[in-house]
Amino acid sequence: MATFYVTNFGCRATQADGAAIERQLRERGLERAGEAAEAGLVVLNTCTVTAAADQDARAAIRRIHRKNPDARIVVTGCYAQRAPEEIAALPGVSSVVGNSHKHQLAEIVVADFGRPTADLGRQTSDGGLDAMVHADPQAKAKAFVPLAQLTSNVRSPIFVSDIFAHTELQAAPVFDAANERTRPNLKVQDGCDNRCSFCVIPYVRGQSRSLQLDEVIREVETLVNAGYREVVISGINLGRWGRDLAVSSQPSALGKTGQRATIDGRRPGFEDLVRAILSETALQKLRISSVEPMDWSDELIHLMADSPRIAKHAHVPLQSGSDAVLRRMHRKYRPWHYREKIEKIRAAMPNAAIGADVMTGFPGESDLEFEATRRLVEDLPLTYLHVFTYSARPGTPAAAMSKHVPVDVARERNHIFREVADEKKMAFMNSFVGRTIEAITLNIAGSDQEGEYTKGLTDNYLSIRVRGNHPPNRWIPAKVEGVSGGELVGFAS
Repeated sequence: MATFYVTNFGCRATQADGAAIERQLRERGLERAGEAAEAGLVVLNTCTVTAAADQDARAAIRRIHRKNPDARIVVTGCYAQRAPEEIAALPGVSSVVGNSHKHQLAEIVVADFGRPTADLGRQTSDGGLDAMVHADPQAKAKAFVPLAQLTSNVRSPIFVSDIFAHTELQAAPVFDAANERTRPNLKVQDGCDNRCSFCVIPYVRGQSRSLQLDEVIREVETLVNAGYREVVISGINLGRWGRDLAVSSQPSALGKTGQRATIDGRRPGFEDLVRAILSETALQKLRISSVEPMDWSDELIHLMADSPRIAKHAHVPLQSGSDAVLRRMHRKYRPWHYREKIEKIRAAMPNAAIGADVMTGFPGESDLEFEATRRLVEDLPLTYLHVFTYSARPGTPAAAMSKHVPVDVARERNHIFREVADEKKMAFMNSFVGRTIEAITLNIAGSDQEGEYTKGLTDNYLSIRVRGNHPPNRWIPAKVEGVSGGELVGFAS
């Protein structure tokens, strides 16, 4: 039987795309190999958010080609959408499938899996591709232009077209390898209509689009019926879910059939999605991934605070605490807006994890602007940070800005924020010593000088080692004894 292996790079959304690709390939009779070195087909699902992400993908291609020279290597994802010619020229790459055609990847690849690589994507008499036209008779009407039509010197065929012309959104839960029996992640939204000056993602993922409400409910119900107790919902701009969906004539989002609008015939919003999951499924715990600051409505905050079935965990990207930098970034909020949102979340949920993304070294970031961000971060009740150093992305407005911050300065600022993050996380963890907290057991066990333990994740996003052996995928109360190695330590109570 033909075998495949999918390697994912980057964010939760990319991981969810990888799960959808795996589902496509399995449905067409391929079997998942244990590792890339053993697979006949290797799919690299790439990220391009930074130059380092591009470099990681190129290194992986070279490594896989060296270890498994007979494998057909297919590169897809955001890097493939942004720079297909660059990837196609790399030794070992069989084909490049951008995000625009990711939903057809299995059709493209499987139709030609038995053919020599040199034949994959060969031209037909009318300039189309055998594989594409065979898989989709409407392919020629989808603005698809294979690079083979433009030059005969390119080794690998490219399947890329205008990402903004596509409205497809696939759903497939993704599982972390170690925790695949506990916390599936379901992507319910893709693309972004914002145009942050530093960000390339809208140009490689397209316009914001939402998974239909009924499909979300079906996917969650399937996971619940399979025994999963926590589901994480995610998206590129998750808080924008529903704004692209058509309004139907049905009076309620809580009916059971059809494409549903909300009460009073208005478009569904993210809060309606959360309510529908709670009301229409028996899911024990819903975790919400990153939501932009201005999408944290009072309604959403109170919905999360009031429901024990929603994890007390809010991730709210900041990027900068300087008003001037936020304006250059084309972010749609000001520092005082952000402060207000975080303070409301903390007031409603005193024990919640509250995280933020912070970027250092944005073009023109002065010492005073950096200090404004540091002061805001230190003042706010944040419990963890994701810290990034600015990386210029080709074609973005920020890449053309003047006064780029020296790399050593940007890295030093990154280091400062990581120290702040460590202090905040440690203070948050220590606040739970002596208290009982709810945690879901993961599929990870180990032992230390105190004996065996099972790893868990608390409702408010803290890692905990629970003494003893416990089955995975169980919500248990745990008494916290202390903090060790960046984790809580406790016992089931």
